[in-house]
Amino acid sequence: MRTTQRVRRGALAAVAAIVIGGSGVAAGAALTESTASGSTASVALGPPVLASSPGPASYAGVVRQVLPSVVLIRTPDGLGSGVVLDRSGNIVTNAHVAGNATKFQVQVAGDTTPRTARLVGAYPPDDLAVIRADDASGLRPASFGDSDRVQAGDVVLAIGNPLGLSGSVTQGIISATDRAVTEPAAPGSAAATLPGAIQTSAPINPGNSGGALVNASGQVVGIPTLAAASPQGGAQAQGIGFAIPSNLARDIATQIIDTGHVTNSHRAALGAEVATVLGADGTQGQGVGVVAVTSGGPADRAGLRPGDVITSVGPAQTPDTTALSAALAGARPGDKVTLTISRGTQDQTVEVTLGELPGS
Repeated sequence: MRTTQRVRRGALAAVAAIVIGGSGVAAGAALTESTASGSTASVALGPPVLASSPGPASYAGVVRQVLPSVVLIRTPDGLGSGVVLDRSGNIVTNAHVAGNATKFQVQVAGDTTPRTARLVGAYPPDDLAVIRADDASGLRPASFGDSDRVQAGDVVLAIGNPLGLSGSVTQGIISATDRAVTEPAAPGSAAATLPGAIQTSAPINPGNSGGALVNASGQVVGIPTLAAASPQGGAQAQGIGFAIPSNLARDIATQIIDTGHVTNSHRAALGAEVATVLGADGTQGQGVGVVAVTSGGPADRAGLRPGDVITSVGPAQTPDTTALSAALAGARPGDKVTLTISRGTQDQTVEVTLGELPGS
């Protein structure tokens, strides 16, 4: 079986990324203390007191709790994973796992009989999709946690079906939050920039996409989606993976279930069709050219015109469309941003009040 619904390798955006730092504790030391008689006494400090106790020796209980909620998804093009949302058989996964398929087979770990499922809806800008099992009996809805509360250092498990190995588990920590990452473009679709992604050291391998990133309490806090690629050679970077926050996944999935499409993207938009402007060598981006503007949209109201070249958003340089998407990823509809543009031979700044990225 060919696993083509692979973990997407993403390029880290240099903007809208917040690194959460940690604090250290000093190792045992010795202090000298003066006594009443003037001599000194050595006072040995014990081991540092940690803010929380060490983790358990085994996470088998967590795995037993979560495993029935994570399914293997088969499409005509390959394999992926999904997380059961409710007792109606709705399953959230990645849009790139669903691909162009409308019918699927899903399988729970330990169950050799596949079930048929169908597409409910997909929203590629957030790389999320919902499918529904025709037979929901025995599917256990996952317990979802509040992804806004995760922090660097939290222990997490990634549960999915890497390389078709059903019910596989890897362990790591939350490395950082609020990363803006851009997936590679797939045939026939543009690259998706994911704001607010959770970075984790838990290994995410091909087939993990759409599975569950869970905390030590067995709550889903993210949907594993992609692994970083090394700039040298493009090989998968070890210990750097990314997950879509569970709060966003649940919100988008709920909209798809309720209406069949996304009605509120919560994503900012410029309201313009753009393309990377290449340099004389044909490879290096020199900026983002405005191809067309949406009539009455944010770019149009700000006075942007076809032919303008966007070179930065605030202090962030935008040599290509990926950089522009990343620079806007952390913004919200209604936010004001300052664009530096080239128009003819002149450079100027333009303030744009961002609109909302359309739903599906």
